Amino acid sequence: MSLAQTLPSEFGYVILTAAAGVLLTQWQGIQVGKQRKLCGLKYPKMYEDKDRSVFNCYQRVHQNTLESFPAFLLLLFLGGLAYPLTSSIFGSIWIAGRIVYSLCYYSGDPRKRMKGMWHTVGLLGLFVTTCVFGFRLVLKN
Repeated sequence: MSLAQTLPSEFGYVILTAAAGVLLTQWQGIQVGKQRKLCGLKYPKMYEDKDRSVFNCYQRVHQNTLESFPAFLLLLFLGGLAYPLTSSIFGSIWIAGRIVYSLCYYSGDPRKRMKGMWHTVGLLGLFVTTCVFGFRLVLKN
């Protein structure tokens, strides 16, 4: 029996949500590359030395997303095994929130990033679906 026959068909939404998350990180990386070129910052330097740097805002957006991306994927896939639609919705909330977070942070004013902080609702939802699934498995016996 193949894995595709074992998983619920709704798990496809989880897979597509994960793919959208990958697109998010790639889009952010491209934005960093464009800003790097505009300000003339050469590799391997990660940040500009200026106090108020738009480039640093772009770089932090990307780095911050990459810092939480492994947890996002783990929680999405584990919670998605039991709750594929709910997990996909929470994953989509995380992605949409990260887009708003990015666009606001790209303004050069780090305080504006707070407008997109609702992405944490998506990650918290994924944490809950994963924990509920784990408890269900433990209590099953």
